[in-house]
Amino acid sequence: MRIILYEDRHWRRLRPLTDLLPVHALRFGASDLTARWLASSGATLASIEARADAMSGWAEAPAVDRTPLSDSEVVLVVNVAAMPGPWFDEARSGLSPALWVAEGRVVGAQVEVARIRAGLGRGEDFETVLLSAGLPALSVEARVLDWPWQLFEWNAAAIAADLSARVPQHNGRVHASAVLEGASEILIEEDAMIGAHAVLDSSGGPILVGRGARIAPHTVVQGPCVIGAGTQLLGGFVSQSTFGPQCRVAGEVEACVWQGYGNKRHHGFVGHSVFGEWVNLGALTTTSDLKNNYGEVRLRIDGAEVGSGSSKVGSIVGSHVKTGIGTLLPTGAVVGVAANLFGGGRFAPKHTPAFAWWDGDRSETHEIDKCVATARTAMARRDRTLQAGEEAALRRLFDSTAAERMPMTRVG
Repeated sequence: MRIILYEDRHWRRLRPLTDLLPVHALRFGASDLTARWLASSGATLASIEARADAMSGWAEAPAVDRTPLSDSEVVLVVNVAAMPGPWFDEARSGLSPALWVAEGRVVGAQVEVARIRAGLGRGEDFETVLLSAGLPALSVEARVLDWPWQLFEWNAAAIAADLSARVPQHNGRVHASAVLEGASEILIEEDAMIGAHAVLDSSGGPILVGRGARIAPHTVVQGPCVIGAGTQLLGGFVSQSTFGPQCRVAGEVEACVWQGYGNKRHHGFVGHSVFGEWVNLGALTTTSDLKNNYGEVRLRIDGAEVGSGSSKVGSIVGSHVKTGIGTLLPTGAVVGVAANLFGGGRFAPKHTPAFAWWDGDRSETHEIDKCVATARTAMARRDRTLQAGEEAALRRLFDSTAAERMPMTRVG
């Protein structure tokens, strides 16, 4: 059976992570949301239904089966923000055709193509066609990703679930003095290297060291943890986190999700946070992830203040963000795409708009041509070329967020 993965209108709740990328691309657990659904369903990817602007910025989108869909073909349709689980097998084995609904939100369907053909290629409007297909509703118990902080709140369980079917392997080079505590829960892929006196401790959950990854001497990795392909951990203590490909990270990292190509080569604590692609944190950049009164953390998401329901939330950081040395990010900080923070030693604003240039006292707009040039240089350092679609996505976002970049002056 083939599967169609779509994003619904709630993608805006996941900003700034979804400003340049579709929900499908968000890294979570041991892969991204698309790969998790393909692995869980065992289905072939027939279509990705998402915003055209976001898709143009996703240079690593997976291949889609181009075999034409016939009107009589029955396909699985899944809201990619829904979490795989027992509900899915129960739903697909039950009433067919049917629309699957969890607490009022559509999470998928099993349906003949003829009923939804008008929606193919409509992006986020796809759900509208799905709702008008005349399908009987089936209530299911499914978790759905609603807010960005859920990526790290649910990540430990997702890593454990994703790695549960993997056969433990130690195919890389492990130094004789390195310690693999609970080796049966540690997967080391080809060309990975574990340095002298490094410690990988899987007592709290499994660990995956991806192809070509490097764990420097004296680094401690506490599971559950995923170190993406080509990522380098350069000393420090890392726990309960997912790192996408080609990151460079040192210092203390706890319960974080790095989408990929991130840079944090020096000391500084980051915890209970999510980082978009191509983020560079200057030396001693530090996040606060707990208020002094232990109260609920509130964040500004898509122009509105939202309660997280949690006392442990650090920062939500968009792609291409840069921080200078000594940057301090307050509890519940939200930093928009391509923002620059270089007011070292002072708390940054709790909300920084996309393309803002904050110097510790006030904020101006980062010039888009200079921003694109910087992105091109940063990507070249990871042997990547800024693609035309990625540049176009940056420029469109710059234009569409102009109203959000009001002049900001520090108070006090």
